Amino acid sequence: MIAIIDYDAGNIKSVEKALSALSAEAVVTREAEIILRADKVILPGVGSFGDAMDKLHRYGLVSVIKKTIENGTPFLGICLGLQLLFESSEESQGVEGLGVLKGRILRIPEGEGIKVPHIGWNSLHFPNRGRLFYGIPEESYVYFVHSYYLKAEDAGIVTAASEYGVQIHASVECGNVFACQFHPEKSSDTGLAILQNFINIERGSA
Repeated sequence: MIAIIDYDAGNIKSVEKALSALSAEAVVTREAEIILRADKVILPGVGSFGDAMDKLHRYGLVSVIKKTIENGTPFLGICLGLQLLFESSEESQGVEGLGVLKGRILRIPEGEGIKVPHIGWNSLHFPNRGRLFYGIPEESYVYFVHSYYLKAEDAGIVTAASEYGVQIHASVECGNVFACQFHPEKSSDTGLAILQNFINIERGSA
């Protein structure tokens, strides 16, 4: 069973629908007991960093997320869910993120041909091909919707990158923690293949 964490941050229904299309059993919940006994956990999200962290604290989910990760449960952050796994964001100065991974969330700089928010399809390349991208061809296109991007402290955890004025660290993998800045649930067959790869990951595998 896959637990999709519900903290009123949007985009949950599309994730649930994509998992259903893959015949995966999923439940949308903020109940600690259900999350902690799930086989896998997904943290989706669309919205502001500060508001999202406030809701995670309000619903008592910060400690639940950290315990889930400590337990070795495969964990996937999507879009804002990726950003929250890091320490802080320029979007919400003074707000601490979950701090599970080290890196900065920065605003995409506007420039010629670069509109913010970044909305649309961009190709991926794989500096360190991770388990989410098994069988996914280089330069595959996925769908982004964001104004802020990740610059990970450790380039070794970056499994996919994309270019949009700057290099965007589009996906990371560190132990049992996975995250995508793009939306696999909105990325057609490529996105479904990425989600299927996550479904196939076993606890403790590497």
